Amino acid sequence: MKQVLIVSGVLLAGWGASASSAFAAGDSSHMGNMAMPGKPAVDTSADSALTDATVKSIDTSTGMVMLAHGAMANIAMPAMTMAYKAKDAAMARSVHPGDKVRVRVENVGGTLMIVRMDK
Repeated sequence: MKQVLIVSGVLLAGWGASASSAFAAGDSSHMGNMAMPGKPAVDTSADSALTDATVKSIDTSTGMVMLAHGAMANIAMPAMTMAYKAKDAAMARSVHPGDKVRVRVENVGGTLMIVRMDK
């Protein structure tokens, strides 16, 4: 019985060393396209271009539009209610509270900005 345990221990130790050395060498091919913990995967596909949202309020003086929206995969933003800067003033003036819209928000120079909004 002791021999079996010793052999098993040696085999496990050897496997652990080879797995950790492969990981240290950067061999993560077995991981596929996994998102790292704490960092959601960013979806840049055309299917993720627009997100359903409801206009909650508009401040035309600042160009801010408050939206209750679904997840925005392109900027890794979960569903929430948040104000975003409209790309231009006409975009903010074209909607009213309660309007159902489809939007595309992007990070433009560090500002989350509505770059497209369709009614």
